[in-house]
Amino acid sequence: MTTTSVFPEQETRSPRLRRFLAASRQRGAKQPPARFVADLAAAFDQYADRPLRERQKLAWVGAFDKLPVYLFPDEQLVGMVYHLGQGPKVAHPLNWSVLTAERTRQEFPENAELAELEVYSDGAAAGHVTWHWDWLLEKGVVQMLREYKDALSDAADSDAATLYSGVIGLLEALLRWNDRHVATLEKTCLDADPEDRPRLRKLLALCRRVPAHPARTFHEAVQSFYFQYLAVMRENPHGGNGPGRLDYFLWPYLEKDLAAGDYTLGQARELIDELFIRIDERIQKADTWVETIVVGGTHPDGTSAVNPLTTIMVESIMALDQTHPSVYLRIPDDAPEALTTLATRYLLEGQNRAQILSDRAVVTAMRHYGMPEEDARMYTCGGCMEIVPQGMNSDMLFTGRVNIPKLLELCLTGGRCLRTGRRLAAVELRPLPAYTHFEDFHAAFVNELERALRVMFGRLDIGSEAMAQCRPVYLLSSMTADCFERGRELHDGGARYHDYGVAPLGIANAGDALYAVKRAVYDDRFCTPDELLEAMAVDFEGFEALRLRLRALPKFGQQHDGADAMTNRVLETVCRLFGGHKNRWDGRVKPMIFTHVWAPTTGAALGATADGQHAGKPIAHGLTPQRAGMTSGITAAIGSHASLSLDRIAGASTTMWDLDPHWATPETTKAILTTFLGLGGHIFQGNTTDIAALVKARETPEDYPDLMVRVGGFSAKFVALDPALQDDIINRYRHKA
Repeated sequence: MTTTSVFPEQETRSPRLRRFLAASRQRGAKQPPARFVADLAAAFDQYADRPLRERQKLAWVGAFDKLPVYLFPDEQLVGMVYHLGQGPKVAHPLNWSVLTAERTRQEFPENAELAELEVYSDGAAAGHVTWHWDWLLEKGVVQMLREYKDALSDAADSDAATLYSGVIGLLEALLRWNDRHVATLEKTCLDADPEDRPRLRKLLALCRRVPAHPARTFHEAVQSFYFQYLAVMRENPHGGNGPGRLDYFLWPYLEKDLAAGDYTLGQARELIDELFIRIDERIQKADTWVETIVVGGTHPDGTSAVNPLTTIMVESIMALDQTHPSVYLRIPDDAPEALTTLATRYLLEGQNRAQILSDRAVVTAMRHYGMPEEDARMYTCGGCMEIVPQGMNSDMLFTGRVNIPKLLELCLTGGRCLRTGRRLAAVELRPLPAYTHFEDFHAAFVNELERALRVMFGRLDIGSEAMAQCRPVYLLSSMTADCFERGRELHDGGARYHDYGVAPLGIANAGDALYAVKRAVYDDRFCTPDELLEAMAVDFEGFEALRLRLRALPKFGQQHDGADAMTNRVLETVCRLFGGHKNRWDGRVKPMIFTHVWAPTTGAALGATADGQHAGKPIAHGLTPQRAGMTSGITAAIGSHASLSLDRIAGASTTMWDLDPHWATPETTKAILTTFLGLGGHIFQGNTTDIAALVKARETPEDYPDLMVRVGGFSAKFVALDPALQDDIINRYRHKA
């Protein structure tokens, strides 16, 4: 299929769409109060005399039955749910975190200490998955209801009956919400200006057809998708949930319309523009709220799935001055040059919003993990980069982060935090001088990492059980693979995969520090263990000569065999320990290596490091070399990255390559991207904004309100970021000639 622009050299935004965009911006900035949680709590209280499962279902239904109806001028799609308006302050009645915290205190008392020392984050986030909304488009709600009612009449047990009953209740509530839109449209048509009645009648016909019945046309498919999307995001309002493979599932409808001459690519582009504008309107001010669309990629059989909608969606978000949705591009095996050209354009012209994924590398890692190829090839990003096959996983894929260099610091010092002086109490660690051989120290580091992860993963198991008990999700389960057949909600063993996702942070930093310890203390012996610890304790004050010598040692990113091998050793250890944990549904923990907003905060928890880094500096992003390892050029840095055991990373790994805009021509950028993909890199992202512009934006933010930057798995308005994040972005290594 073509990947060239479907709108070359012409203005594509119609007067209608320009009006709609302007009005949408105003609505998104002044959202009405969000009452859903208050309505959910009120319904939960109303049915206090019912059994818990029935009470939970009735609370969901009661809240959905109070969802408002909005109609807007110029719209070609119907429906809106706002998430950011200030509503009543009430506690969420389906909160699992209290139960999780109580059980964790009892079963894992070490958890609090490890969290307070910032070895890992203490907590889990729901969401960050996609679902099979294409099932609803294909069947319609009426057919899905028929299937669930038949299943309820023959349920194998009470748990299955609970699931089927819950899905029925929410699907019926979805239809009632749609019926309220139909009634409002009917009334509006009667009072409308005659010139506007054709548009309103078209919307009325849409809503009478979908989502109740199967979509037949592209417009019906987009409306059906959008309406269920609003409903699922209301049931599961978690940043990171997203549409996934939007171009993949919508293309057959558009392809049929194009073949029949009933629709044009220009009309498709305008409808996609409106869809993206509406998604942004819901969450306009929430830059860190990531709702991801992944385009391109392959079919389950490995053939290319790239189609004209792939290009339309990339070009649509490039032309819209907004941060939502996130649109990421999958590059399939044997991609045509036109697709890498599109990816290059996106990197250079997409306002720092591009994220490019390699199918060959990501699918290889998922298959190494044991996932069937047909499932792996349906992967998407559940949020920033949380790799998951569409509609097949429970939603515990953003469950925490581990500060690998912090744990290494505690092992070096015998359990003492260099920033606070606090010592580990739950276990006694021997400091570096106690080890005659490097391998003995390394083994101790691995043992302590294994202990910390055992505690963290145990807490996640508790959280999984608490979610199944306190937070049933019926719409999401109805569109998640195997829940229907197993008769189980997705948290309770219904989903095909019950894997957790955890971000191991600072692998490159830990690798460089371990290599420095090996060289400085054990191989070259230019300092003693006591001297190294003394220098680190005072942040190298008075030890500048030693610090410079440590900084001069080879680093990961310079294609030095020893330095690269040490970072790979850390990576392989992390992947082995993660994959070795089995949870109650035989799922595992997938390392998802990305840094999000945590580069400065994770670094702030660190004292001076053994490789000569001063205390408190931001860590490296994903599996990108840290700044000191970039000095041999971007080709060497990519080569070092590609030398790692990337096929072990079941959740994939991100990299951050910030490029000097004066050097990053289309030819240069395309060559860099092609090299990265060819060598087996997973995910490529970065900034191309001039540093001087960033500095000016920080000084006079009112002059740069719309300047977007790539933070780490998502993009955001630079002036809205925390100062520490702004500093991190300004100070990142910029590659240039």
